[in-house]
Amino acid sequence: QVQLVESGGGLVQAGGSLKLSCAASTSIFSFRTMRWYRQPPGKQRELVAGISIGGITNYPDSVKDRFTISRDRAKNTVDLQMNSLKPEDTAVYRCYGWTFKNYEYWGQGTQVTVSS
Repeated sequence: QVQLVESGGGLVQAGGSLKLSCAASTSIFSFRTMRWYRQPPGKQRELVAGISIGGITNYPDSVKDRFTISRDRAKNTVDLQMNSLKPEDTAVYRCYGWTFKNYEYWGQGTQVTVSS
């Protein structure tokens, strides 16, 4: 069973930065795509960043130019660097992976709280 484990969440003041990591129990290059989603309290889950096997990234306008998704080959993680954080970025952030064998996996999530 493939596992995805997030880390790096916490409490930060508005304008600050956090880096989330998603550690996979199998090679991150066995995923055709990996993504970060978030679910703010009382709201629906939304995509915040994605990276394809070819390294193509995508972001919604709400986080573009503030968030960066990347892969760390040595650590076998997919990371999310979040800068210029806003209170509206407060959410549970979850890692998602879709493998070449068409299996989908989710991490358990990590809480990010941005205080004003």
